[in-house]
Amino acid sequence: MNNLKNRYEIVFFVQAKNCNPNGDPDMGNLPRIDFDTNKAYMTDVSIKRKIRDYVLEKFDGAYGNDIFVRNGVNLNKAIAECNMKANDGKIEKGKNSSNARKYACEKFYDIRAFGGVLSTGANAGQIQGPVQFDMPVSIDKATDNEITISRMAYTEELPKAKTLEDYDNFDATLDDNKKRTFGKKTFVPFALFECHAFVSATLANQTGFSEEDLNTLLEAICNMYEFRKSASKNGMGIIGPVIVFKHIGTQHNNNSDQNEKEAILGCAPAQKLFKLIKVEKKDDIEFPRNYEDYNVTINLSKLPNGVTVGFKENPFDEISWGHTDNEWIEEL
Repeated sequence: MNNLKNRYEIVFFVQAKNCNPNGDPDMGNLPRIDFDTNKAYMTDVSIKRKIRDYVLEKFDGAYGNDIFVRNGVNLNKAIAECNMKANDGKIEKGKNSSNARKYACEKFYDIRAFGGVLSTGANAGQIQGPVQFDMPVSIDKATDNEITISRMAYTEELPKAKTLEDYDNFDATLDDNKKRTFGKKTFVPFALFECHAFVSATLANQTGFSEEDLNTLLEAICNMYEFRKSASKNGMGIIGPVIVFKHIGTQHNNNSDQNEKEAILGCAPAQKLFKLIKVEKKDDIEFPRNYEDYNVTINLSKLPNGVTVGFKENPFDEISWGHTDNEWIEEL
């Protein structure tokens, strides 16, 4: 494994078209809408979930790329395993917690990337992960629509049924109108999200998050909506290339030690880099309904010293580095 020697910021765009980008369970699973701005938003947790699912699918739970936070699992069992590995096969709460955390980082990709709370069971403390996401907000306002859908079948349960004939006899008592059910489907007609990710080299060296892990992260971002479609997320997709800002240091060949430190710590604030990207609705578009209704501009002439930018077009392509154009325009 190659240690991470650079800080990174990552930008990617997600399109949501006639789907629910991220339902809110406190609001009947309605799309999440900011009541003040009427813009849609997604949680960082929802993005991490997609990445976890992709990594689990790709590596099938293999050691080193296993996933700690899985659907329906008891996390305390996994924590106990980490504790046992650090204490010669015994569960001793709080003892050798640093070794338990080390084992967790070695085994689980999502612990190595996102960190984790290992104090809910056989206490192994907490781990701060190097990879974090913000909560992306849609570029423009979004409306949440609700429509009625019908199912030409029904699911009436018969507690006293003992044979299949009991179901047939009940079915014969119903007219056709009773043999279907109705439900609700909520969605946004369209939303385009600009998503930001942050990768800390200093924290990566604490958890063991490597260059290989970074490549897996970028691959997962490119593919996280494609490898497994669902009815509620069928309109979701990554649009355009993933944009990667890499901190390489300002000293170049003048002072290698200082250059390494700068590359790890970073040479410019993340927000300054994000502001280089502009997303603008095309002049003749009032209500955007497709990613092609926008232009994206990156002003490379204002790229800070010590930072380079690359583009990753497809999951298994290499990052294309070394762009020197004064301006890069991509119709998404």
